Amino acid sequence: MSSVRIHTMQEIELARAAGHAAAQVLAMIAPHVRPGVTTEELDDICHDFIVNELNVTPANIGYHGYTRTSCISVNHVVCHGIPAAKKLKEGDIVNIDVAVIKDGWYGDTSRMYFVGQPSVRAKRLVEITYQSMIAGIKTVRPGATLGDIGAAIQRVAENAGFSVVREYCGHGVGEIYHDDPQILHYGSPGEGMPLKAGMIFTIEPMINAGKAGTSLLSDGWTVVTKDRSLSAQWEHTVAVTENGFDLLTPWPDGTGDYPAI
Repeated sequence: MSSVRIHTMQEIELARAAGHAAAQVLAMIAPHVRPGVTTEELDDICHDFIVNELNVTPANIGYHGYTRTSCISVNHVVCHGIPAAKKLKEGDIVNIDVAVIKDGWYGDTSRMYFVGQPSVRAKRLVEITYQSMIAGIKTVRPGATLGDIGAAIQRVAENAGFSVVREYCGHGVGEIYHDDPQILHYGSPGEGMPLKAGMIFTIEPMINAGKAGTSLLSDGWTVVTKDRSLSAQWEHTVAVTENGFDLLTPWPDGTGDYPAI
């Protein structure tokens, strides 16, 4: 892990600008997430906003052959859902994940949305997943370890009776989209690499209502829960500071019903 990059304050500001741009996309799209809209339509709206309003570059188009601007994952889709003609329906839960490139720096973040009124269990899953992300973020400081982050996330999720996806994780981000370190969303306190001021990475737990197992569909992208239980995910990018963390992807519209970070 000696390859983990330590960023200067000036570089963190560039990463922050990219992160803010990505967060603006997720605020913009919120009122469009409603019954009857297709995930393809939502993706087109995101693309137009990124290119024509923000004047930045959609990072996902062409990434390992991916053809869309966003990943939109509905209900039992864990991550990397490909926007398509399927219409959203009342009660669905949706994750929209966007990444942009601004002045050579990547901004990466995702949010959950409710389509109409979710079930009690779906709402709880989404809320617990958010709380698990916050718990992980709040462990970030110099001298803490990667295991501390994962353990905090795992504790919140499993105490609520949910499970943590093992196969997909957070990652370093900056001038490279997916970089070291890998940020596991489970672990043991005190284990793993110590954090240092200047690191930048995502924390993006995927939490399942049922068991933790996942399957990759034949399209080579879409990941679903093996037991077809609901899955939720939130993602923020953080920088490690001298005395804690700096959130680089804050929501411009505020956190609403969710606790502030």
